[in-house]
Amino acid sequence: MNDKINAYNNILELVGNTPLVKLNKITENFTGDFYAKLEAFNPGHSSKDRIAAHIIEEAERKGILTEGSTIIETTSGNTGFSIAMVSIIRGYNCILAVSSKSSTDKIDMLRSMGAKVYVCPAHVSADDPRSYYQVAKRLHEETEGSIYINQYFNELNIAAHYKSTGPEIWEQTNGNITHLVACSGTGGTISGTARFLKEQNPAVEVIGVDAFGSVLKKYHETGEFDSNEVYPYRIEGLGKNLIPGATDFEAIDEFIKVTDEESAHTARAISKTEGIFAGYTCGAVMQAAKQLDAAGRFGKDSKVVLIFPDHGSRYMSKIYSDQWMENQGFLNNNTVEETQQIQVIH
Repeated sequence: MNDKINAYNNILELVGNTPLVKLNKITENFTGDFYAKLEAFNPGHSSKDRIAAHIIEEAERKGILTEGSTIIETTSGNTGFSIAMVSIIRGYNCILAVSSKSSTDKIDMLRSMGAKVYVCPAHVSADDPRSYYQVAKRLHEETEGSIYINQYFNELNIAAHYKSTGPEIWEQTNGNITHLVACSGTGGTISGTARFLKEQNPAVEVIGVDAFGSVLKKYHETGEFDSNEVYPYRIEGLGKNLIPGATDFEAIDEFIKVTDEESAHTARAISKTEGIFAGYTCGAVMQAAKQLDAAGRFGKDSKVVLIFPDHGSRYMSKIYSDQWMENQGFLNNNTVEETQQIQVIH
């Protein structure tokens, strides 16, 4: 009798190998074929599982981390969740400095995973002592035996996606990918994936998605950091008010900007047309594809891969809340129908 149990040793063995799914209804009037790389199928429900596992494994290999050590990180929510998840399995303490822009869903999830969370004001400069960058640095200095992941300036952020996301997409498309469209925050996902794909085929076009209120697009085009570009925006995990060292700007062909409002509505549209419960940044990357298609950027033979970074459950108090959408001024007569689907029987 075969008594072997076909089970994974722990949840970290589920990181990576996420599915590529063809988009049908939301792209039915687009030119070319469009595919979503569903990073919500990682066990921590986002692409950040890849960097958390890779960076922590490297720190262990180098002897920097030992059982009982404390891992400190700056996060808009997803990286923090992934680090907290890895910390539980590996036996580390976890302290996270989180932007106040992060949804309450994300912050509650971090606490639920045993992390100690410091919520820092979102709309302050990166060098302000209250910013989540500076708070994380201070906590690292004050906490004996801690390491600071520093995903924004960590080359391993890029390496994680070079070793996993890029090869997966190349294999899943049988090398037929023509365009990659991905959001850029720390820049690790798009940079690592782009490096690998361009090594296989330099003709693959890589388009980064940026937010209005972020400096990335202009920096890519001019090489200059323009503080006048910076102003508050609502999308989490996309764009930056500094230049991340984990962004390989040479691997990215161009950036396109999307608005908070259109990205929110497009995320909701993905959920209702494709049955994919899409996060805010998924809406942003889909919105970028929509704008690129309208500009005639794709041909009938185009094979376009969109990286969908996370899951809609992390935005229940934001883009999937009609109250939040209304408070932002995002609901109007054109969208009233989607808000009137609940009828209470008294």
